[in-house]
Amino acid sequence: MTKILITEFMDETAVNDLRRDFEVYFDPDLVNQPEELLTRIADADGLVVRNQTPVRGALLGHARRLRVVGRLGVGLDNIDVAACAQRGIAVCPATGANDAAVAEYVVATAMILLRGCYQANAAMLAGDWPRQPCVGREIQGKTLGLLGFGGIAQYTAERARALGMTVTAHDPFVPAGDAAWEGVERLAPEALFAGADVVSLHVPLDDITRGMVDAALLEQMKPDAVLINTARGGVVDEQAVVDALIAGRLGGAALDVYADEPLSASAGSRFRDAPNLILTPHIAGVTEESNVRVSAVTAANVRRVLSTP
Repeated sequence: MTKILITEFMDETAVNDLRRDFEVYFDPDLVNQPEELLTRIADADGLVVRNQTPVRGALLGHARRLRVVGRLGVGLDNIDVAACAQRGIAVCPATGANDAAVAEYVVATAMILLRGCYQANAAMLAGDWPRQPCVGREIQGKTLGLLGFGGIAQYTAERARALGMTVTAHDPFVPAGDAAWEGVERLAPEALFAGADVVSLHVPLDDITRGMVDAALLEQMKPDAVLINTARGGVVDEQAVVDALIAGRLGGAALDVYADEPLSASAGSRFRDAPNLILTPHIAGVTEESNVRVSAVTAANVRRVLSTP
């Protein structure tokens, strides 16, 4: 019987749907059991992963029957796409299924960072009444700069414009005549960073984007602007962000992704003294609703490939 291996968390309804027609081994902790993973992948026809399972090297070497990799999300940096193509393995991301979740994360963290009044619990509970320090800024009338203008960024732009923001973007891969640019100003990265009140990153991690947001680019930003990264950690020089926040050269930051994940206590210590900083564990695209959508799309993708002779 055709076998499917699922190594990270997935909505049970989608898992059960696959079980109707395939033999499914589902262990959301399998990603943390490398030896067991290599044993299980040997006779798997389908593999379903999120971003923590490295689909490359040894794993592909053990995957003698693998025909499809279903990605519960859209980023493919944990998957050797070229090696999969050489082996005739289809790689199927859940494109579009978590757009709303990421867009809402960007808007929400932008509001929190600009308003600056949502971390006053300790002062309030201590009997203080810090009204003046809690006076922040509105998102209406501000400029959102999007580095990368794919599907998620375009979805984010729609919501930002509905809130009264001006939107600028940079993406050399979206043609100038594309309808998505309507109402959005195309800028070079330096101009985008210099003019935006909120910069949100939406680029893949590759040889071009790795370390792209460095100290020099951060220097272009307004000292009260905020940076939001829901893309990939390697795109950003994390220490440069910390240094800019501490020095007052950057107004705030929200980081959902990191150069090394999961973020260890030692690696996380660098962020300890940075003000107006939000850290989250790579969950911008994961909500209860998006998990259902992403899982359903992934199950359908895997089913389609494995049902094709």
